[in-house]
Amino acid sequence: MEAYETAVALRRASTRLALRLRAERTGDGLGSTGVAVLGQLHRHGSLTASEIAKAERVQPQSLTRVLTSLEEQDLINRRQDPQDRRRQTIELTATGRALLKEHMKSSDDWLADAIAERLNPTEQAVLQLATRLLDQLLDG
Repeated sequence: MEAYETAVALRRASTRLALRLRAERTGDGLGSTGVAVLGQLHRHGSLTASEIAKAERVQPQSLTRVLTSLEEQDLINRRQDPQDRRRQTIELTATGRALLKEHMKSSDDWLADAIAERLNPTEQAVLQLATRLLDQLLDG
């Protein structure tokens, strides 16, 4: 299979996987952008809205409503930067961290069960190698 065919197959499979994981997620009402914001804060710690927007490849204005909703649900806190009072940093609250962990667990549980039930040990090893290759591809 040439690189283009591999790219098409990978895009299709990853899209289907993302949709299925979203369907398996516990009903938290966050939406995909809300989950993405919480995930960025979980991985990187405090960030500005601009930093989150850059990481998610969206305009900062697109996050305004999501950030307001997350703050109203006590999932994030906004704090004024002590060095630059014009800047706000956003951080995950304990409630936000707990909800994100619950979300990840429901997705991970479904995926682990599907892998164990549908793939033999060799296929599982190939999938594990593929995840390392995807990380390498995405980190480059």
